[in-house]
Amino acid sequence: MIWFLLIAVLAILDLTIKHGVEGMPDEEFPREIPGTKGKAELRKLHNDGFPLGVFREFPELVRCLPLLVTSLLTARLSLLLPKKGRTLEKLGLALTIGGAASNLFDRFFRRYVVDYVYVGIGPLKKIVFNLGDVLIALGGIVSITASAVRAAARFFRKG
Repeated sequence: MIWFLLIAVLAILDLTIKHGVEGMPDEEFPREIPGTKGKAELRKLHNDGFPLGVFREFPELVRCLPLLVTSLLTARLSLLLPKKGRTLEKLGLALTIGGAASNLFDRFFRRYVVDYVYVGIGPLKKIVFNLGDVLIALGGIVSITASAVRAAARFFRKG
């Protein structure tokens, strides 16, 4: 149950930020994020495709594929819940699903995802993203780490 609460809190947090950004006049963007010495800005971008606007000409795909993937991840988490331990896997899935849920809400109800963070450093200079995107990436990293730890544990038990 705690994992689904975490998912809801993360999704609501991102949706709340998006709501605030959407409520601000376009003239107020971009604006520097305090404490970043000009390296990060708050922006308002409506992305009606996948990251970087990929496949925006296929709106049904852009809505349905993430819904399918998120449903499969949620099913995976549901199967893991009764198992003792596996905390890192559960955390990775919860982070990913929380971020995906926020973006899915946007895709279905706004018909675009609200992106609002720009970081002017290295390869990040080319993208504007949101908390949901960060959660999806972080969840993926945690999930990969969990898989690597489990694989290493199995390897050393056999050896």
